[in-house]
Amino acid sequence: MTTRLAWGILGTGHIAGQFAAGLNASERCHLAAVGSRQLETARPFAARHAISAVHDTYDALLADPAVRAVYVSLPNGLHHEWTVKALRAGKHVLCEKPLASNFAQAQEMFDVARQTGLVLAEAFMYRSHPLTHAIQQAVADGRIGQLKVIRTSFLFAAEKIEGNVRFDPALAGGSLMDVGCYCLSYARLFARGEPQSLLACGHLHSTGVDDYVAGAMAFSGGIVSSFACGITVRADNTAQLHGTTGYILVPLPWKPPATDAAYILIDKDGGHHTTLVSANKHLYALEADEFAATILDGTPQRVTEADSLGNQRCLDVLRRQVGVAF
Repeated sequence: MTTRLAWGILGTGHIAGQFAAGLNASERCHLAAVGSRQLETARPFAARHAISAVHDTYDALLADPAVRAVYVSLPNGLHHEWTVKALRAGKHVLCEKPLASNFAQAQEMFDVARQTGLVLAEAFMYRSHPLTHAIQQAVADGRIGQLKVIRTSFLFAAEKIEGNVRFDPALAGGSLMDVGCYCLSYARLFARGEPQSLLACGHLHSTGVDDYVAGAMAFSGGIVSSFACGITVRADNTAQLHGTTGYILVPLPWKPPATDAAYILIDKDGGHHTTLVSANKHLYALEADEFAATILDGTPQRVTEADSLGNQRCLDVLRRQVGVAF
């Protein structure tokens, strides 16, 4: 029987539910336990996802000897604390994006991972989907000539403000942290480096967080990128990669479907060429199985320490520019 990585999930929110569904659809993972501060939420969560062990504190989950890896799905402002605790409890950690509230916290988290000899990774699930890999290959093959401009958007209008952690500055909320981090990650992935300059203009919500932001980055090699992110504004949420002989439109870059995920290449004559890519696996199962391969087989991480620290550094700079500090 194939060895499976035993997981525990910290938290029972929406993203935890999506990841739990992915774990149950994965090939190399087993969902062993869930930890919550409230049993009234943990028990129905466990029932929905066929989890046998329910813990009424986060510390109790970290003490569970059956759990080898922990998925930290808590609000941004709690990532640092509970990732460090999990690592010191002997657990590998996949932490939701953004990894931490700021660069200093992220650096400390990786320092603890090294000290304990455990794996820490940031959960950018779109990076595990073969659609992303296919687009990377298309750009590398010169199918749009030389890449020069990257444009991304990730905006949605939250239906509930009160009690929403995205609007809580004490929990490191805001649009840059919640969804802007995807735009930064995508631009840095395709530019294949760190930006030489960053600029952002944003709007502050009455709660004190940035609720929508537009920004730009400049990379070496003449590549520039623009992005928009928001949690009170709607948009198409696409990505575009513009080159000297054509461009690529990605209709669903952030959560590609399991089958027939598409990218469209528009050539210099205006011709449209659609490529369909199927993973045939739940998006979060892809992410979980890649993490398991790192633990079980020593496969290199998809999202590296340098990648996560680079993204965190960019977030710090842009937040300061729009007037938000954590």
